[in-house]
Amino acid sequence: MLLVLGLGYSGMAVARAAVAAGLPVAGTMRVPRPGAPEGVRVLPFAEAGPAIRAATHLLVTAGPEEAGADPVLSTHAAAVAAAPGLRWVGYMSTTGVYGDRAGGWVEEDTAPAPGQERSRRRLEAEAAWRAALAPRGVALDLLRTAGIYGPGRNALEDLRAGRARRVDRPGQMFSRIHVGDIARAVLAAAAQSGGRPEGARVLHLADDLPAANADVVAEAARLLGVEAPPLLPFEAAFAAMSPMARSFWAENRRISSARTQARLGLVWRYPSYREGLRALLG
Repeated sequence: MLLVLGLGYSGMAVARAAVAAGLPVAGTMRVPRPGAPEGVRVLPFAEAGPAIRAATHLLVTAGPEEAGADPVLSTHAAAVAAAPGLRWVGYMSTTGVYGDRAGGWVEEDTAPAPGQERSRRRLEAEAAWRAALAPRGVALDLLRTAGIYGPGRNALEDLRAGRARRVDRPGQMFSRIHVGDIARAVLAAAAQSGGRPEGARVLHLADDLPAANADVVAEAARLLGVEAPPLLPFEAAFAAMSPMARSFWAENRRISSARTQARLGLVWRYPSYREGLRALLG
């Protein structure tokens, strides 16, 4: 059984794909609510211990707590340790663990150097999962994920809602991944759990074309047949940004996922924002 610990945006997509593949799936929410895919058994997170002990595969999407602890391990460490059939854990982390690379490329074997507190917490959570699973010999995939977009969360929706901006900062690149490709990658990684050496590996969930914010918004406008917003100088945009948005713009890196795709035996269905936006246009 696949247990998705955190049925948020990405967790829902993975659960939906797993059900479509004929897999038994359960998932957790802090407070269960309607909207889970048909066929997914939804559990309150606090009561997930028995499901964890029964699982063969765990996908952890919940982020670290404010104090830095991983919520699954801080609440259910005993259940994880006692799960007799557990073969694989996928931990959804962030490419933010690499910090600022001045626009340079980052590969799966690049050493992390987090510059943001939330990224440091993610790296600590990765280490906690390594430590928890190493004595068990359970396969662990650290799924370092770029900016996620997909249905309901994309530049097309931003334009329609009137909140899209084309921020002009030459050389600033962002990596992205369509949520559908996240689901495909997770299922491919989980399927390999019985056929690869035990231990942890790093996988990059990022498409093949890092791009500037202005380019993505311009492509969305072209697809919608509307005029693109005017370019907004970064300095002017920065003054109106939230602290969270400023932290994203403080780091500049390009994420390579060529090794990940080779290891998983797949290629992205949406290798760039162009294909992803076109599919989302419907």
